[in-house]
Amino acid sequence: MIHLEAMDLALPFSLMQEWLQEQQGTLFHPFSLSLLFFFSLLFLLNLSRSWRLNLPPSPSKLPIIGNLHQLGTLPHRSLHALSKKHGPLMLLHLGQAPTLVVSSADMATEIMKTHDIVFANRPITTAAKAILYGCRDVGFAPYGEYWRQMRKICVLQLLSVKRVQSLKYVRGEEVAVMIKKISRSCSSGATINLSEILMSVANNIVYRSVIGRKYEEEDGKNKFGEISKEVMVLFGTFSFGDFFPSLGWMDVLTGFSGKLNKVFRALDAFFDQVIEEHLNSKRDNQDDDKKDFVDILLHIRGLRPISA
Repeated sequence: MIHLEAMDLALPFSLMQEWLQEQQGTLFHPFSLSLLFFFSLLFLLNLSRSWRLNLPPSPSKLPIIGNLHQLGTLPHRSLHALSKKHGPLMLLHLGQAPTLVVSSADMATEIMKTHDIVFANRPITTAAKAILYGCRDVGFAPYGEYWRQMRKICVLQLLSVKRVQSLKYVRGEEVAVMIKKISRSCSSGATINLSEILMSVANNIVYRSVIGRKYEEEDGKNKFGEISKEVMVLFGTFSFGDFFPSLGWMDVLTGFSGKLNKVFRALDAFFDQVIEEHLNSKRDNQDDDKKDFVDILLHIRGLRPISA
């Protein structure tokens, strides 16, 4: 439950009283009276709503930005300090977005296990909605029948033990390429960046497992990899619409909406290319163990038969 100090309650009414005194001796316009009534009603409704909802403890917030100013440059440390003061279950207002902060194992168990269905949905961000076809992917789709069907396909068709084992040859080939690359670098005395090499191997395994090949361009860069990097950058970019829904139009002025549309068009065109190649390729009689994720999904959609 939110506790309000007496001074906090008295401040709006004292300001109202001062304004009324200033208006004495002047013509009291109907517009001014209507405006005063509107703001008074709005304040009382918000106050009543806070009491009625019985919300978790929350630090005092500023107008518009809420508690954003309290996060600092190291948010994890700021949240830890706030939780020490307000408890393991704390409500923050990040702009206009109410955010529940959980800081203990017991509370995390209550949310992730006991009441998991209540907290099953992920917030729909501006980037996710623009790039992921209105959040119709398994990661951002709201909990319901559609999400359950998506999860079923992932568990039984794409990530089953049999399917993972069938793609063992992909992992073996990419690891062999990595070993040869490291061996050549050692022989020539060149510097080896293991982080970069391991990331490249992991990405290539994913590309070949999901879309069948690496789609390398003339300069050696991976087309899908470059688009994926842009997507990840945009997912981590600040959006006015995420924290201030009423100011979502600011994303147009900052150029964020334009970047989202550009990347979405590139990603959508790439997906169309991959699907067309799979539909036009003569792989209907290929061993089922050699099928990639796109083949499997096309089969589920009834667009491609898969031999038993």
